[in-house]
Amino acid sequence: MEFIDRLPSMDLMRSEKMSFVQLIFPVESAHRAVSYLGEIGLLQFKDLNDSKSPFQRTFVNQVKRCGEMSRKLRFFKDQISKAGLASSAHPGMQPDIELEDLEIRLSEHETELIEMNANSEKLRQTYNELLEFKMVLNKAGEFLVTVPNHSTTQERELDENVFLKDDYVENASLLEEQMHPGPAMQPSLRFISGIISKSKVLRFERMLFRATRGNMLFNQATAEGYVADPISGEMVEKTVFVVFFSGEQAKNKILKICEAFSANCYPVPEDITKQRHITQEVSARLSELETTLDAGTRHRDKALTEIGFYLRKWIIMVRKEKAVYDTLNMLNFDVTKKCLVGEGWCPTFAKPQIQDALQRATIDSNTQVGIIFHMMDTMESPPTYFKTNNFTSAYQEIVDAYGFARYQEANPAVYTVITFPFLFAVMFGDWGHGLCLLIGALILIAQERKLASQKLGSFLEMAFGGRYVLLLMSIFSIYCGLIYNEFFSVPFHIFGQSAYRCRDTQCSEARTIGLIKYRDPYPFGLDPSWRGSRSELPFLNSLKMKMSILFGVTQMNLGIIMSYFNARFFGSSIDVRYQFIPQMIFLNSLFGYLALLIVIKWCTGSQADLYHVMIYMFLSPTDDLGDNQLFPGQRPLQAISISTLPVVLVDANTIIVLLLLAFVAVPWMLFPKPFILKKQHSERFQGRTYGMLGTSEMDLEVEPDSARQHHEDFNFSEVFVHQMIHSIEFVLGAVSNTASYLRLWALSLAHSELSTVFYEKVLLLAWGYDNPAIRLVGLLVFVSATASVLLGMETLSALLHALRLHWVEFQNKFYYGDGYKFKPFAFSTLADEEE
Repeated sequence: MEFIDRLPSMDLMRSEKMSFVQLIFPVESAHRAVSYLGEIGLLQFKDLNDSKSPFQRTFVNQVKRCGEMSRKLRFFKDQISKAGLASSAHPGMQPDIELEDLEIRLSEHETELIEMNANSEKLRQTYNELLEFKMVLNKAGEFLVTVPNHSTTQERELDENVFLKDDYVENASLLEEQMHPGPAMQPSLRFISGIISKSKVLRFERMLFRATRGNMLFNQATAEGYVADPISGEMVEKTVFVVFFSGEQAKNKILKICEAFSANCYPVPEDITKQRHITQEVSARLSELETTLDAGTRHRDKALTEIGFYLRKWIIMVRKEKAVYDTLNMLNFDVTKKCLVGEGWCPTFAKPQIQDALQRATIDSNTQVGIIFHMMDTMESPPTYFKTNNFTSAYQEIVDAYGFARYQEANPAVYTVITFPFLFAVMFGDWGHGLCLLIGALILIAQERKLASQKLGSFLEMAFGGRYVLLLMSIFSIYCGLIYNEFFSVPFHIFGQSAYRCRDTQCSEARTIGLIKYRDPYPFGLDPSWRGSRSELPFLNSLKMKMSILFGVTQMNLGIIMSYFNARFFGSSIDVRYQFIPQMIFLNSLFGYLALLIVIKWCTGSQADLYHVMIYMFLSPTDDLGDNQLFPGQRPLQAISISTLPVVLVDANTIIVLLLLAFVAVPWMLFPKPFILKKQHSERFQGRTYGMLGTSEMDLEVEPDSARQHHEDFNFSEVFVHQMIHSIEFVLGAVSNTASYLRLWALSLAHSELSTVFYEKVLLLAWGYDNPAIRLVGLLVFVSATASVLLGMETLSALLHALRLHWVEFQNKFYYGDGYKFKPFAFSTLADEEE
């Protein structure tokens, strides 16, 4: 025990020691002090005004001003983006500007831009109208050709009997009206010309036909060129139309329909000379507007370029100011209104840095009163803070995704750095696939600085964030691939010749007769002769299944050992005696014994049936082991190791001893701890049932959440139920967790067989043809299948199963994960949001 206590502590093993501090800022230096604390980013402020709404806080006006400035900066950013300009990634070297001066400058820029946008919008609208008018003049003139008169006997008869009626002008069809030769009826045929979006023409024509009951003629022609949409700014294709109609009522209907379909109507004279004259005037006006618009655009782009040169610096400045005022709103004003009081958490090692920053703030503020910084006691649980780097941060995030560590409890990330990529590699063992992952990881690491400053897609961002995880995963995959002797499912004689040969000369490649051993074992990894043999699958099944059980029992034992270190660290001898010890006994009496049998069987080459041993361990524990006894003296050797048991058990079967140990461990976990806790609680508070009555003045001095109001409550039934749930969960979990590690065997076998299918049924099958095209197609299919399925889906599958093994099977043995993360006030954590 003393040796363990003398071991040096690891950086990531326990979270950093935290201190609860109080700061008293003079009003003159509060803003500067908080800004300096934001630069170092090592102090988490506590909100002392959580009962107040945001509008009741002291610096609400300053926060509103910063919010308004942020709105203006977002407006500038949108304008720069719409103009197709790029804001400078490196802020210009502008002298430091005060917040008040920046606010005035932003208001001036906003007013100028709004005015330029309004003028430009009016000019653009006029330009669009003139452009549409020109299109209508060019196309509508083709439809305004006078129809020659052809008088016949039938037409004169219609004129005498029908056309002379008074109500015919409103009700006659245009075909009949066009056939009428009399000049008195010609003025009643009128037209409306205009332009409409091409996507609306069909519905527009149908609506006109229904509204006029077919008493109209609709002519259309596609306009030459596009017109900019005034709202979206997109270029829209237009269609020129001319509607011939008769009567005032039809005119009103057509105009309303044009308005509903956003069709713009323009007057077109019937005289060709007038059309040409108007067209020339419109063209001249368009030329003038184009010149004016170009000049306005250049002036606007110049103003936006100037703004964009300093935009990023202004955004950072406003964000920092808003963050400072938000933090100041978390502080309390002293009753004298001359100082601000703040509380918060900081790492113990950071106190000198914080004090130095506060001293600099006092000097720079030219104030005579210093900032008070002192430690405080509290009953609150401190936040959890781990110092990480680029390599360990990804592994810490894997653990934090399950839950943040409780303050100072053992951190699983220390072991996850190795165990997580290794368990992944056990399922993904192929050194060809591992090389592909290694190349990808090395590319991401080599481009680290470049990619860190860019915005990546969701998948690439995930891969870049876990680049060092991917690096170790690939290295371990290459190692396990060499153990399995698989390179895209193909075995190689890397470390020498095979130790086996065919029993019969006729077995050749099929090896249906079997193999015999004729030399020393293969030096490293799996013998390549197993590939394709009759016993390949049974051999690999047995090997990988037993290996999965060994890994699982080892990692679960590590988790229980970590619970011992937690109990030692927090000084809980009860957890050591009544939780750690019985858990170790229960797990190793059953599954530790199975792991031992596996190792002995491998070392001795025994043919014992481990299934029979484990099954009859429960069904018939008193039976003789027979052929399943792995080594001589197995019973007395294992019985001697239990010297504390009664003598009657020394000669008993070892299996009975192990079963008795497992059965004893269950009540050992369940009963002692709740009763001991109850006894300790009663002894601690014996004779303290009554206390001194407090006065009203004393009660007023006690804050609602202070330590003086903290009372310890002990509910025996709740503690007992909790312990019972924990014990049952461990007993059942010992079985289910061990079985869960068999996923290492299942996924490894599936990955190997799937890789074999792609190699033999795609690549080799295509390579059997003499046609180069078929070979090329087969190679492309093999590469695409390997990249998408084996390097894509299989990687994610093995990754998720490795996560499951760490979160559930490993961490539940010792990790509570109910803490909260240390979130200091730091300018470096201000997200670069796309607002």
